[in-house]
Order: sequence, then C-alpha cells, then structure tokens
Amino acid sequence: MVGFVERLRGAFPRHHLLVDIDDGYVDPEVACHVVRRLERTGASGVILEDQKRPRRCGHADGKLVLPLEEYLEKLELVLASRTDLVVVARTDATEEEDILRRARALAATDADVVLVDGVRSEEWIRRIRAAVGDKPLLFNQIAGGKSPRLSLSELTDLGVDVAIYSTPCLFAAHRAMEEALAGLKSADGRLPATASEGPQVGVRESTELLERNISRSRGLMAVPA
Repeated sequence: MVGFVERLRGAFPRHHLLVDIDDGYVDPEVACHVVRRLERTGASGVILEDQKRPRRCGHADGKLVLPLEEYLEKLELVLASRTDLVVVARTDATEEEDILRRARALAATDADVVLVDGVRSEEWIRRIRAAVGDKPLLFNQIAGGKSPRLSLSELTDLGVDVAIYSTPCLFAAHRAMEEALAGLKSADGRLPATASEGPQVGVRESTELLERNISRSRGLMAVPA
C-alpha cells in the first residue's frame, strides 16, 4: 500500500490522497509504522476502521468489529504517530445502539473526521450527525450498497461534510472487462471493431483518452480530502 501511494503521489503531485488502511494491518505497531511512512510519502490522510479480520466491504453482511476499547487504543497510537496527517476514524458497527455508542466515542477522540460505513437510511445519517456533534462527518458512496443514493446537495442538507466515491470506476472496469472477454470468446477469437468502425476502443482511441486524462489531472486544483 505504501508503495502504491508513492506511485500515486508521483502521478498526482498536487492532489490530496486519502488512503484507506483498513484496520492498520492488525498490529498497532504496524499501523503506526504505516501512518508515518504514508505521511513522509505525502499522503494527506488515512482511514482507520474497527473491523475484525477477515474483513469485508463495509456494505456487506457478516461484518465483525473489534471491542471498542481495543480499537480506541490503536486509534490513539495512530493519532500520536501523525504530524499533520488527517485521520478518519471509521466504525463498521451494525447494531443500532452500538453504532451510536461508537460514533460518540470516535467523535470524542482527536480524530479529524468520523465515518460510519453502511448507513442504511437518511434518518440514520441524521442520528449519527447528532451523535458526533461538531466533528466532521464523512459518507461513503457505494453503488449497490446498503446506503441510499444521495446527491451532494442532499448530503449537505443532512450535515455530511465529506463524501467519497470508492468504486464507480472499479465497478465499470469489472463490467467492461467481462464484456470484452465474453465478446472475444463468442467471436472465436476475432478482435472487435475499434471506435472508428464500431463501439470498441482501439490503440488510437486509448492513447487519446489517456492524453486527455493526464491533461485533466494536471489542470485540476487540489481539493481537501
């Protein structure tokens, strides 16, 4: 993960990078080491969660969480290890009382932002917003997940301060790769027509798209994570 962030920082020298480090890779000492390395690399922030391993997507069933005291101890060590790095404290609790209990506990720490993943309704966003008080609140948008699909203006009205979009490009790539390989198989190995002849992307179109994206990334202003 540290190596990947180093490559991203080289590709996007002016953008903020918010890095999901899961549970800090189990051991608190490892979590602190990763945080220090990421901050030296130039990461802007990290997300540290309270899930037990083997972990699952925050919008999947069957999640288990660490005892709150164990997670808070790890979080406090991570907070003491950072200098200017933003730390997002995340809970994957699913029981209603536990969600609010953990949200309040996370908000009481020196973490900069609180994330409750897999929130199931607008009403629960409001309840969590009230529970964390003045602490900034982050909302994780996942297509097909447990949370409602909301616009940025709707999230603002609900008191959400930061929204992240974890998977739109990943899910689109999954579907595109599946369709490309299925098409290749059904055509007995014949490559499909390129964009100049049909719907597919060829060498020229791919190069043009890459050039546009590089130009776009260089032109964007850095936005706080």
